[in-house]
Amino acid sequence: MTKTLFPSTPVLLVDDEKHLLESFDCLLKASGITNVITSNDSRDVMPILSSMEVSVLVMDLKMPNVSGMDLLSTVSKSFTGVPIVVLTGVSEIETAIECMRLGASDYILKPIKKERFLGSIRRAVEVRDLRRENSLLKKSLFADNLKRPEVFEKILTQSKVMHANFRYVESIAKTSFPVLVTGETGVGKELMAKAIHESSEVTGDFLPVNVAGLDDNLFSDALFGHQKGAFSGALKDRSGFIEKASGGTLFLDEIGDLSEISQVKLLRLLQEGEFYPLGSDTPKRSNARIVTATHKDLQALQKAGRFRKDLYYRLQAHHVHIPPLRKRPEDLGVLVGHIIAEASVLLKKKRPTPPPELRTLLSTYSFPGNVRELQGMIFDAVGRHEGRVMSLKSIREQINRARGTLVKPVENQGNGDCPDTQLTLREGQELRFPTLKEAEQFIICAAMKRSGNNQTIAAELLGMTRSALNKRLNRP
Repeated sequence: MTKTLFPSTPVLLVDDEKHLLESFDCLLKASGITNVITSNDSRDVMPILSSMEVSVLVMDLKMPNVSGMDLLSTVSKSFTGVPIVVLTGVSEIETAIECMRLGASDYILKPIKKERFLGSIRRAVEVRDLRRENSLLKKSLFADNLKRPEVFEKILTQSKVMHANFRYVESIAKTSFPVLVTGETGVGKELMAKAIHESSEVTGDFLPVNVAGLDDNLFSDALFGHQKGAFSGALKDRSGFIEKASGGTLFLDEIGDLSEISQVKLLRLLQEGEFYPLGSDTPKRSNARIVTATHKDLQALQKAGRFRKDLYYRLQAHHVHIPPLRKRPEDLGVLVGHIIAEASVLLKKKRPTPPPELRTLLSTYSFPGNVRELQGMIFDAVGRHEGRVMSLKSIREQINRARGTLVKPVENQGNGDCPDTQLTLREGQELRFPTLKEAEQFIICAAMKRSGNNQTIAAELLGMTRSALNKRLNRP
């Protein structure tokens, strides 16, 4: 994302002509790059780089004291991560080639054109950001421990995939690129977005905005704000969320529901780092980190023509996917314990003891609503319980009710054909259709395995009573 380019790490301008330094300084600040250091003495460069981190070094090639070529060679060897943009009034192919060989990221001829100058700096910073990110990612692959585990403490998990996500978040948190968080409804996308914000150690606020249901006018007003008189009822200037999130993180939830017109405006914000409040002809700059989230498949929406391809690629510069709860059953135990404790406090009830078969029962269910659905189930059970051990009645009822709505009956196709089945038996090289007895044995065995050999839960999976299942298990 092109914005105010690392306000905490300055751009260093070096030129022996003071009037050019002042001109470059004004140009950068007018474009939103306010953190600038200038020097008209090339001997100052090495002490400055040794004392602080800079985003990019912009230097003239023809300077007294230390020549531009010598300085370029020294800086590129001693500070390999610093991009160097060379300015010169001499148009010589050999000189340009030599500068690039010594480590310059770009070579610009004077007189300087504004867009060429700003574009070069932005590209240099993006390259620097990518190099830093690649280095951090390599380190994270071999890191077992998190640097700041407290940032992720609200995301309760024992999943290796989730912990890999945490390490990835730590490695990308301080870069400026947008982050896309995907996952099914209820998996905790906003919690992950908050963790990204806290890991980045920015000084601004975390501002969440749900864009689902917002038409273009509401989206523009909420995001960009308006000037007094912009529309009927606009009695005074109002800042939008992108301005309020300055120096922090703007979290746009349900980004897959954004209208096409609003997508164009968001794309401009991401590309140019600027926006127009409603009723204003003067652009404003943004330095807020953009994090988005959706439960929808943006690639599928993009192929269907309902989501801009260029916006999709901008948003998923970094991508964090949160797996559904059914893919991380190891999390059930820690989540259930935490939710029971939380529900007991909020409902002002004595904390019940979960029965041993609770986790087994929950492990047989797919949880389409993920952690949010689990939370609702446990809260309801705690609210109903009266004894020492928590009753599973309400949880069973909810699971059975959900299964009833999720399982669709097979439609009569009118030709006597049945849906294909994968329940086939191999004898030698031949596949044959199983007998009714074999099919029954198969599904009973599968239900017992899924339920951890708990006959009560297996009977519920099969839609029969426990005694009926017991008879089938014990008959010869």
